[in-house]
Amino acid sequence: MNRKMKGNLMLLLTALIWGTAFVAQSTGMDHVGPFTYNGIRNLIAAIVLIPVIMFFDRMKSEGVLTSPEDPVSPSGSDDANAGRRISSPTGQASGKGASASAAPRSDAAAINRRSYRDGIICGIFLFIASSFQQYGISMTTAGKAGFVTALYIVIVPVLGIFLHKMVSPVIWISVAIAVTGFYLLCIKEGFTIGTGDLLVLCCAFFFSFHILVIDHFNEGNVDGVRMSQAQFLTVAVLSILPMLLTEMPNASWRAFIAAIWSARWSILYTAVMSSGVAYTLQILAQRYTEPTTATLLMSLESVFAALSGWLILHERLSLKEFIGCALVFAAVILAQLPESLFHKGSPITKAGI
Repeated sequence: MNRKMKGNLMLLLTALIWGTAFVAQSTGMDHVGPFTYNGIRNLIAAIVLIPVIMFFDRMKSEGVLTSPEDPVSPSGSDDANAGRRISSPTGQASGKGASASAAPRSDAAAINRRSYRDGIICGIFLFIASSFQQYGISMTTAGKAGFVTALYIVIVPVLGIFLHKMVSPVIWISVAIAVTGFYLLCIKEGFTIGTGDLLVLCCAFFFSFHILVIDHFNEGNVDGVRMSQAQFLTVAVLSILPMLLTEMPNASWRAFIAAIWSARWSILYTAVMSSGVAYTLQILAQRYTEPTTATLLMSLESVFAALSGWLILHERLSLKEFIGCALVFAAVILAQLPESLFHKGSPITKAGI
């Protein structure tokens, strides 16, 4: 399995987890507020990653881990990064042909510090995006919120232009098809712009920044799991103050704990699967997949959410919504096809973003 396929499958699994977690989130929010939910969920996710980090560290110390394949290169060439220093599954720096032994302790410590620092920055963007989304959803319909949030598949390549990143015409066509599909899937009423819609649009921008920041940090030697853990801790810490100010019940701490306990299964599922597994997969997968392609794959979250609601909650999907799902799937498949199928002669050299 080549690097691009590996990254794409990881992102597909990420979208599937996020989509099915929508059911759990919708039930959990019946008991606690958004800052409480996000804070506790991300705190548990950070704790869950502790044994994962310990496992990888032990594997490295015992020389079990070998150097993985190189991350995807900016030019998309499989050989462009040959000989460069790369990261192990936990970001351990190593060179091609190097032994499986761990790097010097000072190098490992530097990588860990960089990973936690980068994770804090990612967490700030994730916290802002999640907060805008929660407040926006409370002022608009779920369908419009889903459509506006999905616009990050357009925002990411547009922002990439300002960063001098080139996107192929096939990707732009895929984005246009996906946006049309999301409109059919999400919009069930007349489309007007309100305060809630603008807040959700801000959320889409910050989710785009989050994707691009992860891509930037993945260009260096980082420990993806540690970066993910730092991201979760950052969101948890930043959620504490607004949680205490806006969502603490007037009754007592006992009532507050009781509300959290009522949402325990929802919080645990999203903490372990949606945060702990899916967001970590996103960070690791973006080492192999360009951000524009990554956004298309992760946007399948909305499709999986609609399908899981149809299968699990027995929600009804109209013909228009099924057509929307089909268009999004078609856009994602189109984006994965080799560019040589659309161009005669030598393939286009693409700068991945």
